[in-house]
Amino acid sequence: MARSLWRNRDLLYQLVVREVVGRYRGSFLGLAWSFFNPLLMLAIYTIVFTMVFQAKWSEQPSGHPVEFSLVLFVGMILHGFFSECLVHAPGVILSNANYVKKVVFPLEILPPAALGSALFHAAISFLVLLGLFMVLHGLPPPTILAVPLLWVPLVLVAMGTSWFLASLGVYVRDVGQIASVLATILLFVSPVFYPATAVPPGMCWIYQVNPLAITIGQMRDAVLWGQWPDVHVLAVYGLLSFFFAWLGFAWFQKTRTGFADVL
Repeated sequence: MARSLWRNRDLLYQLVVREVVGRYRGSFLGLAWSFFNPLLMLAIYTIVFTMVFQAKWSEQPSGHPVEFSLVLFVGMILHGFFSECLVHAPGVILSNANYVKKVVFPLEILPPAALGSALFHAAISFLVLLGLFMVLHGLPPPTILAVPLLWVPLVLVAMGTSWFLASLGVYVRDVGQIASVLATILLFVSPVFYPATAVPPGMCWIYQVNPLAITIGQMRDAVLWGQWPDVHVLAVYGLLSFFFAWLGFAWFQKTRTGFADVL
């Protein structure tokens, strides 16, 4: 898996750039939309949840009304990244059928290319979040240095999921519809709108196997509240995520031989 990604790194980079630029091709503002979209969403969250619902986060140390929108936005960034990978993966091979039927092409880099595009937009959203945090609180805590490490396991899980769904989507066209439903379900079974402590004890197992729940909690601790992540949890999560990504890659490579016949 790692050897294939490294060998095709230049092509992967070009595909990611094409995915990012192609999304805004023909629009007046172009790539600037990748900045304005999260900025607009953050403004909407702030207005709706702090001024209309007057929501408070039970774990937030500060009573500032905008704090809730920051806490919420962390969860929305991570869920948006994962759900974008989940929804787009089943159609990645279908939308690039020419690569399957006419040329010798490393098909295994198509799902990571779509993931790279989602990761780029998540990074822009994170910069917007960081900007608002600095306006309210000044310099971020030193624990923000742990953010890249916190992203690694979730990216690996998303990559394995993308490989699995991209392959399955060729043979079962309903996978795309199922993935959209799963993305919506993940929004509500992950601690995006509520803290993990609000989950009833009988449902805690759902959050223990939910990769989004682990990353959202650790990301909020590191970015907003200055708490270092649990090294043991991060290490175990990272190893399991790498194994899951490898399984997705192995599944993709095993099933790709039938792509041309189906397409």
